[in-house]
Amino acid sequence: MKRRTFLLGSVTGISVLALTACVPPSPRPTGTPKPAPTATAVPKPAMVRRTSWSTDPFARGSFSFPAVGATPEQRDALSQPVRDRVFFAGEATSPDFPGTVQGALESGLRAAREVIGTATAGERIAVIGAGIAGLSAARSLQDAGFDVVVVEARDRIGGRIYTVTDKKWPFPIELGPSFVRHSGLTSLDEDLTRLGVSTAPFGRATETRTPAGLVVPVPDTGPKAVAAALAWAVEQPADVSVAKALADSGASKLSTTAADTGVSDTDWLDHEIAAVLNVQAGSSVALQSAWYTSMDQGADDDRIVLGGFANLVKDAADGIDVLDSSVVTRLAYSDDGVSLRLGTGESLGADRVIVTIPLGVLKTEVMEFAPPLPFAHRGAIAALGVGTLDKVWLQFDEPFWDTEAPLWSTVGGDGDFKVWINMVPITGEPVLMGLVAAGSAVRLAEVDDDEFLASALGSLEPFLAPVPTPK
Repeated sequence: MKRRTFLLGSVTGISVLALTACVPPSPRPTGTPKPAPTATAVPKPAMVRRTSWSTDPFARGSFSFPAVGATPEQRDALSQPVRDRVFFAGEATSPDFPGTVQGALESGLRAAREVIGTATAGERIAVIGAGIAGLSAARSLQDAGFDVVVVEARDRIGGRIYTVTDKKWPFPIELGPSFVRHSGLTSLDEDLTRLGVSTAPFGRATETRTPAGLVVPVPDTGPKAVAAALAWAVEQPADVSVAKALADSGASKLSTTAADTGVSDTDWLDHEIAAVLNVQAGSSVALQSAWYTSMDQGADDDRIVLGGFANLVKDAADGIDVLDSSVVTRLAYSDDGVSLRLGTGESLGADRVIVTIPLGVLKTEVMEFAPPLPFAHRGAIAALGVGTLDKVWLQFDEPFWDTEAPLWSTVGGDGDFKVWINMVPITGEPVLMGLVAAGSAVRLAEVDDDEFLASALGSLEPFLAPVPTPK
């Protein structure tokens, strides 16, 4: 991709060294083509692919969530233009669909409308970030007659949309988002269909097993306890964490006596926390706001993407000038325009800029704003939470499990991966996608591939098919 002629300055290498000192040496996700043997009865997979979004210097997490003390109004505050020169987009600025592809895409279109309403056609607009928010904004602006350049830190487009298409895998796998949430409220699935990308219905009926492999029905014990705690929190004068609401309301005071299934009421509350709340926010309930945490577990109109979410990004990027492998380290703005300093030492000038870099990166202050952003923006960046949800994709020679359920969870035990998606009923292929969230995800991000895989396979032991008894 070509560099623009309005880049100024020389490459010194000094700022690159300074930036490298602030972030890990290389981003993940990484692949593991030949997994090492592990001490488990679960067979060795033929192919493995993992993610590690918390250690990715260009993401610093998976998506935003409502942290204790944060408010929806702060998302709106973060989205406000500064001097009609600096505009903001990204899922963290979405008041209705934060943490989703839909929210990111709509935020980009919203920012583009704000620029169009202020700028004069033909102005030069810089967009920082080539995720779906940045590219949807760039597409709208270029179609409206503006001179647009997108500056991207990675050597690829897509941001946290990351589709891997590899002949060794039977279908494209998503290392970022995999679902269109609440498809009845968005045209996102229709956009994918227009691009030839297949999706499939994905209901939320779950098969849940104990560590011993016993299939157990999920009672309403956990959801009722959480609902009672959140209802109690609403009446309090100040926001508290979901964990504190559970404790102080008395909702967590449940029986620890195991039923015939080996599962106690306390275990079912732990299941609701680990398999639902932590996965939904990518964060511990000790950090989640009791005022604004949602118990939305998905809906019957959710769809899983099978043909590659990246096609949505590629379509938006068609014909757009993208300057990749270019980290913005400083954004200076005034009434006359904006100037971007890149990690290479080069500078880029524009009339206005749309900032779409992830909230987790904004929190690191790797990119300097000059002058500093208004207090409302800085307050929102500090208050809103960033969660981590990582995945492991496992391809087996044949299924070792004996269930056709597409969604699995476990109750009790110490496994890190509490939720699994079985792709056999969806694609016919012996592929599993495991989810690990919150503290478990952050901890496993620091281990090597062998240890990560061992944790994943150990979490799958409850789903081993029974070994036939010899006659």
